Amino acid sequence: MPSAITNGARIRTNTPAENAYNSLDSANRSIATRQLRLSTGKRINSAADDVAGYITTRALTARNGSLKAALNAVGDAGNVTNIAQDGLDNINNLLTQIKESAASAASGALGTDEKVALAKAAFRFAQQIQTVVESTVFGGRQLLDGLFSAEFVIGSKADNSLLTLAIDLTTGNTDFNVASNSFQVTATATNFAGINGLNLQSLNSVSTSNLGIFSSTAIQSTLTSLADALNNVNKVASYLGGIANRLTSQEDNLKSQITNYNAAISRIEDADVAKEQLELVKSQFLQQASITSLGQANQSPQGFLQLIRG
Repeated sequence: MPSAITNGARIRTNTPAENAYNSLDSANRSIATRQLRLSTGKRINSAADDVAGYITTRALTARNGSLKAALNAVGDAGNVTNIAQDGLDNINNLLTQIKESAASAASGALGTDEKVALAKAAFRFAQQIQTVVESTVFGGRQLLDGLFSAEFVIGSKADNSLLTLAIDLTTGNTDFNVASNSFQVTATATNFAGINGLNLQSLNSVSTSNLGIFSSTAIQSTLTSLADALNNVNKVASYLGGIANRLTSQEDNLKSQITNYNAAISRIEDADVAKEQLELVKSQFLQQASITSLGQANQSPQGFLQLIRG
């Protein structure tokens, strides 16, 4: 703290000048600090500005980065569920049309040729189901072939351990509820959508000489199997719907947390522009006053020289 003292006529030290110089140096340092804060917009530009605040803001920033990464993972998981659900909706529509063809073939008013035509048309729908399965892809992996399984990091706990969400579309998942073959329509897929003995390739085998699964003795079993297959498709879609709802909730939660963390970081780290501008004006005034005082203090020795000149 400077003291307003003098050494009388002693010339060892010009104390008033030193006090003015120290005040000038302090004002210059304050001006530099205020200008830095105003130019960067931050109150904490280095650890020296606020030791505790520096640690807190860096920890919050790191946490916020993890939340943003988790938000991206939630978006990826949402994309997977949406793409898979869209594929299942297409399969549902196609399977419904196949079932309608089978129901029409059950009518006794139709002749053999009409039933064969219905079977052939239904087989085209079955082929399209296979196309849907093969084209329902994310990240180079098929989603509906009964082999897709992935984990998505949707957050982290207080100890930084990962919080994950599994999207398991393998046939071993009980929620998936498809025992084998998934939704594949191939020559070897004898259990379409987990229904034992349901082979959609059989639609192509219906002929005037052998109605096969469209025959009067088999049509009831065919309709039952198709209804069960539709039920399994809907169960898988329902499973994905539940995951989509959870992802939506987690997305909202992460966005809210990111906003709150940003607010906390801003409160600690960002500069109060109005306050810094006020302090800058004050420091600039003190700078000018110190320069004036230093000039006056340096004039004092001139008075003592008059004694020597006697």
